[in-house]
Amino acid sequence: MKRKILFLGESYRADAITWMKGLKEFGDFEIITWELQTPSNSKLNRLKRIAEYGFAPLAIRKIIRQQKPDMVIAERTTSYGFLAALSGSKTIAVAQQGRTDLWPEGSVLYPFKKFIQKYAFKKAHLIHAWGPVMTISMREIGVDMSKVLVIPKGIDLSLFAPSTNNLTKIEAIVTRSLQPEYRHDSIIKAFAVLHQKGIDFSLTIVGDGTRLQFLKDLAKELNIENKVIFTGRIPNTELPKLLQQSNIYISMPITEGVSASLFEAMACNCYPVVSDIPGNQSWIKHRENGQLIEIDNIEMLAEELIWSFQNVESRNEAILRNRKFVEENANYDINMKVIADKYHELLSK
Repeated sequence: MKRKILFLGESYRADAITWMKGLKEFGDFEIITWELQTPSNSKLNRLKRIAEYGFAPLAIRKIIRQQKPDMVIAERTTSYGFLAALSGSKTIAVAQQGRTDLWPEGSVLYPFKKFIQKYAFKKAHLIHAWGPVMTISMREIGVDMSKVLVIPKGIDLSLFAPSTNNLTKIEAIVTRSLQPEYRHDSIIKAFAVLHQKGIDFSLTIVGDGTRLQFLKDLAKELNIENKVIFTGRIPNTELPKLLQQSNIYISMPITEGVSASLFEAMACNCYPVVSDIPGNQSWIKHRENGQLIEIDNIEMLAEELIWSFQNVESRNEAILRNRKFVEENANYDINMKVIADKYHELLSK
């Protein structure tokens, strides 16, 4: 009989889609989903969302009674992961999404988040760390590491395939959500420096978010609006082509867990220029297989972009090494099979 999984999380996210698709494909699981319906795009909606969250355990238990899933899985230990822990399910897997999931660090809710995360870890039978950087905080708070599976979901290497372009200028791409923590404004300002130096480029910014209009206005103010392309939100299936048409991938988050976006770019032969934080240091070594940039250091970003483009041999060696790394460590076909098998192992106990 086909096993059934209840997924708690934002089912529209590319990350979540990859997770669920892999479980269907390699574990023959049936997936049902539940998520909060209220967006957090205004103060009033945030209050409504908190109220909805308060009633969520009752809604989830009702689904479990009706649908009888064999297992509950959830993303983010401080939100849906906690709801999974309260679900009463006999088998629970939770995934830490960020480096710690305790974000923002200065929040008044920080102590509460710390408490509910600890409870989620305690109740979970399996804890996903999508990369080694996530295990650091787990060890610090005494998580039972025998429950932790350290492996990324991986990416579809048949879709995210290497390109063989001979681009004659910087063709950069950014694929992160247009939110303040991803520092798109610093990226645009760095390209304005390149423009002042007379260096030709195009910058493609993929996705949507609260900063879209602000960033469009900034590009216009800096007189580079004709060189910056905003695609808006696109289906993940269209992303490989855009990456293959680019030669440099840029990502400047102030915090990072494990970035599937980085793996996708590496698989498509984009040279990575990323922020110098632990989540990126796990995969990138400065001027070896990419560049590590101080957060908000616009001059450094501009200089390293020029260095990256001018040092063709170094860049070509790096992109070949990065593709090999992704094939060996972030292959969706291999990694999702490992994860699906682990779920079946849990359910057979």
